[in-house]
Amino acid sequence: MEKVSIVGLDIAKNSFHAHGAAEDGSKVFSKALPRGRVLEFFGRVEPCIIALEACAGAHHWSRELSGLGHDVKLIAPQYVKPYVKRQKNDANDAAAIAEAASRPTMRFVATKTTAQQGQSMVLKTRDLLTGQRTQTINALRGHLAEHGIVAPKGPQHLPRLERDVAENAERLPADVTSLCQMFFDMIDGLSERIDELTRRLRQIARQNDVARRLMTMPGIGPVTAVSIAVLAAPPEVFSKGRDFAAWIGLAPRQHSTGGKTRLGKISKMGQRDLRRLLIIGAMSAIQATQKRSGAPEGSWLARMLMRKPKMLVAVALANKMARMAWAIMAHGGVYKKPANA
Repeated sequence: MEKVSIVGLDIAKNSFHAHGAAEDGSKVFSKALPRGRVLEFFGRVEPCIIALEACAGAHHWSRELSGLGHDVKLIAPQYVKPYVKRQKNDANDAAAIAEAASRPTMRFVATKTTAQQGQSMVLKTRDLLTGQRTQTINALRGHLAEHGIVAPKGPQHLPRLERDVAENAERLPADVTSLCQMFFDMIDGLSERIDELTRRLRQIARQNDVARRLMTMPGIGPVTAVSIAVLAAPPEVFSKGRDFAAWIGLAPRQHSTGGKTRLGKISKMGQRDLRRLLIIGAMSAIQATQKRSGAPEGSWLARMLMRKPKMLVAVALANKMARMAWAIMAHGGVYKKPANA
């Protein structure tokens, strides 16, 4: 059999497909594999490049296959799609992965360690529970509004809702009061778990050197710092801070042609969690500045707030924060307050 240079591996829950290609790109083999035989098969293959789409389970298989001596590359699925020929099936997907991995300009995803994936699970679980708490509070507010009890949004107004329900207990049906108590118990339980995960993230941030240095920047707290340290690609992947900001989706989308540059709104591509957290952090930094004595006269922030809406300034500041975060990760050190113009 001809020597295999690149293997494109299309992974799934149980049915896998491997496409082996020679150095010139010609097909050497195309083979369906059950999940239990994947490692056995690649244990017999000479060390080569194995390419996978960066999807669910990809980091696990990357670590397992790297342990067999192979060079494993993870590719974002959107970069593989242009190489799929005609019909979509497992064999064509595997061939497209091998073709995409052979491109010299292809961008790859760094394999995460088990520790990084564990910390990422803490972040995702906290986001899930926070969303469930918000959903529960909104459902409670909606039900009580049907009985004339109205309260503003946000968990900080829950004591007011509890007080209103207690004061109106006589006129409310028994089912309503009992179900409201169930809602309050659910919200309290979710809040306890969210607080516990927040404490765990603070502990991770104290132990992680990158997160500790990122927290010296205004607008970046433990959650955002750990998210950048765990979810972001390694800084050496990017040549400059603007590339990192563009990867997060904070750079303008281009509609350029004929040598004429047209820049639009931010692309919103890339890591949506980091983009959301950076924009929230930028808005909190702006609000904290305005609560004090305002932004220093002559500073970039002061000039922007004079000319632009606050939300637009927050997005622009998030872009600057992303660039500074990359500089801190790539070159070390901590945040230093810039001098005024």
